[in-house]
Amino acid sequence: MKRRTIISVTLAVLALGAAAAVWLGARRQSLARAEQVARLTQAGASVAAPIDPADLDTLPAPVARYLRWALSGTRAIDLVRLQQTGTLRTDTTTDNWMPFEAEHVVAPHAPAFLWNARVRIAPLLHVRVRDSYVDGRGAGHVALLSVFTVGSDAGTPEMNSGSLHRFLAEAVWYPTALLPGPALTWTSIDDGAALATLTDHGTSVSLEFRFADTGEVTGIYTPGRWGSFDGSYEQRPWEGHFRNYQQRDGIFVPTEGDVGWYVDGRWQAVWRGTIVEYGAR
Repeated sequence: MKRRTIISVTLAVLALGAAAAVWLGARRQSLARAEQVARLTQAGASVAAPIDPADLDTLPAPVARYLRWALSGTRAIDLVRLQQTGTLRTDTTTDNWMPFEAEHVVAPHAPAFLWNARVRIAPLLHVRVRDSYVDGRGAGHVALLSVFTVGSDAGTPEMNSGSLHRFLAEAVWYPTALLPGPALTWTSIDDGAALATLTDHGTSVSLEFRFADTGEVTGIYTPGRWGSFDGSYEQRPWEGHFRNYQQRDGIFVPTEGDVGWYVDGRWQAVWRGTIVEYGAR
């Protein structure tokens, strides 16, 4: 009887210790997320310059048409908050699509963003995925049950470039980031496409934007974005598509999209998402 009591007490202590560790780990993760959001909010606090319609006159025709349509005025965007739902997979070789819910906070003119997602990997199991780009530094962090770190990387040239590519591609949700300026330039390709080049903290990336005749951006493409494949970084062709534009807070934004990599000449999606909430100021 005494031995059984000792075992029971030991198991109870271990359970309490594990629960405490999980709570402390979750709190540390929550504080880290809150700190990043605060940095983004501060970055968006300095009011961006109003839009000068004359700035659009020198742009390639499809870019000017898109920005006049999407922005509907001279209002600048200082901070954007998105809520997303969708599915993703870890690479193009698996058929295991996992559902996610994510908050996406962006300071368009910084440029900076934080993508904070809860990804369900099995019943009662999830991972917390945080991708960010702040002060020229790209970062990625994955934590099992939002507590136990299983992967993390930050500040490498590949991470910085890949994260800046993502910021530029997703600028259809904060289109004032696509206005020309010292950091961003446009080069004409044809009547339905143009190349955007963005430079920040010494990193430059370019994306081909593709436009519909009605004005909206339908997709983006680059022949070489850095990504992690089988534990190492490689540059591969990367493409995304956008659909179902709606007016939110006076701005036309796509509410559905997908992105993926080209493997052996064939495009394969790895992320599919829907915007369920949108707020811009």
